[in-house]
Amino acid sequence: MSHFHLIGIGGAGMSVVAELLFDRGQQVSGSDQKDSANIAHLRGLGINAQVGHDPAAVTPDSIVVVSTAVRDSNPELARARELGCKVIHRSQALALAAAGMDFIAVAGAHGKTTTSGMLAVALSQLGADPSFAVGGIVSGFGSGAHLGKGKYFVAEADESDASFLNYKPTIALVTNVEPDHLDHYGSKEAFEQAFVEFSNLVSDTLVTCSDDEGARALGQSVGSHLRHISYGTTPVEGEHVLVAEDSFTWQGQTYEVHLQVPGKHNLLNAAGAFAVLVSAGFAPQEAVRALEAFTGTGRRYEYKGTAGGVEVRDDYAHHPTEVAALVAQAREQTEGRVLLLFQPHLYSRTRNFADRFAKALRGADEVALAPIYGAREDPIEGVDSSLIGDKLAGAYLADSLEDGARYLVSKARPGDLICTVGAGDVTTMASVILELL
Repeated sequence: MSHFHLIGIGGAGMSVVAELLFDRGQQVSGSDQKDSANIAHLRGLGINAQVGHDPAAVTPDSIVVVSTAVRDSNPELARARELGCKVIHRSQALALAAAGMDFIAVAGAHGKTTTSGMLAVALSQLGADPSFAVGGIVSGFGSGAHLGKGKYFVAEADESDASFLNYKPTIALVTNVEPDHLDHYGSKEAFEQAFVEFSNLVSDTLVTCSDDEGARALGQSVGSHLRHISYGTTPVEGEHVLVAEDSFTWQGQTYEVHLQVPGKHNLLNAAGAFAVLVSAGFAPQEAVRALEAFTGTGRRYEYKGTAGGVEVRDDYAHHPTEVAALVAQAREQTEGRVLLLFQPHLYSRTRNFADRFAKALRGADEVALAPIYGAREDPIEGVDSSLIGDKLAGAYLADSLEDGARYLVSKARPGDLICTVGAGDVTTMASVILELL
């Protein structure tokens, strides 16, 4: 038994790895800067998850697990290097937890969590009892991680820091290759090349979305050693899942689809999951029925409550395409007005996509822009939320999350929807808004 110490154990990805390693019978400990629901969940399992970083928590026999967000100045990481401890990335720890299983990796700039969750639920419905590591709570499981007794392991493959190159998937699904994380890659070409390298690591089947230009190009470059299945709303050559408003057509047969999660983007996500399932040998009709059991993942248009006739939801959208899809979904699902509290995530992303964020947000009736959530980045001079606000007529530039919440509550009326949006701590504002309404 090894001792794994996870720095930043309360994060969405790290908490999943901690739980999986613990389920594998390993000794697991970890720390985070602040308390959270994830910390409480891990403690409930019996994992020693501490708030605050203490060098004494690292011992000479520790295998220290970090993510890109952990800086070299972290006292526990500094202690690990001083002791000569083995230091591995979160993705390497996840690969260890999945050793010997049929690894299904879901990659793409957006759609990973929902599609991974769909596969986890569907495989469970099909009796496969999969293991999975998903960056959000999967409805029906109450967790983003599970160690099953079956042969399949489903995981998000994170491209943000190229850590998805630590995996060797049996089946890989690429939802899109839309440039992001240019702070890491430096250029669109380098970002796209990383996906080519990722596809070269796949041993059996690559599934790509033909509606996305980058994913379509990736699929067209696949070598003869791989099976390739595409999916999308337009027919293409080769093995293809054709997506219509309420159906998938596969190998000449059309199957009606009635998902419990709304939105055209979720229909595409489900089509990708369907392609994975049929490639693994499951019957198409059974695969569709299994996907229809999926009810969502945490922080994906998640319902938080209603007060004063105003519905409050929370969403993880932090890329312009995701924000545009969220606005479209909210418009489709809401008879009243759509009010958004948007917290930009990363200074570099805000700088690179300010125009596109503004365009995506224009479909909302009211937008409050919170200060940027820097996460792993230091501030960049001249980069703040006003880069978006200057291009978005009527946007309110909030001094803080709380200020933005109060502004939207002052504008809301019965029948409206308020949604907190972003990958940072804006999620904590949903409960604040419900109290203020």
